[in-house]
Amino acid sequence: MKIPIQINENSAEPLYHQIENQLRSLIITGQLEEGTHLPSIREFAGALNCSVITVRRVYQDLENEGLLRTKQGTGTFVAQVEAGDRENYRLKAAEEAMQVAVQSGKAVGCTEEEMEALFQQALRANYSK
Repeated sequence: MKIPIQINENSAEPLYHQIENQLRSLIITGQLEEGTHLPSIREFAGALNCSVITVRRVYQDLENEGLLRTKQGTGTFVAQVEAGDRENYRLKAAEEAMQVAVQSGKAVGCTEEEMEALFQQALRANYSK
């Protein structure tokens, strides 16, 4: 099974975080349905050209969040995600991404007003038709 994960090797975001966020998004949006059998850690690491340790960490983190379940001897599967939980995950993921964006802006000296203007610009660019 091909899982559409894109890795940006030039990103400052850690590799495991890129994979974890994208895999979480695929699960939360229903693109990976409940019961989907994920590749083994070794297969996934090979497909992503990263270490087994990286993928193991991603699987463990998402299992701790209740998004994955591992059956000893059979593999790792997408867990059932209730509609309410799906909504909470969706909003939490958006909030975390906004927090990272604000912290990045603040780190390079952007004012609150500049950040608000940039946020409005991004909204218009992505939501206006």
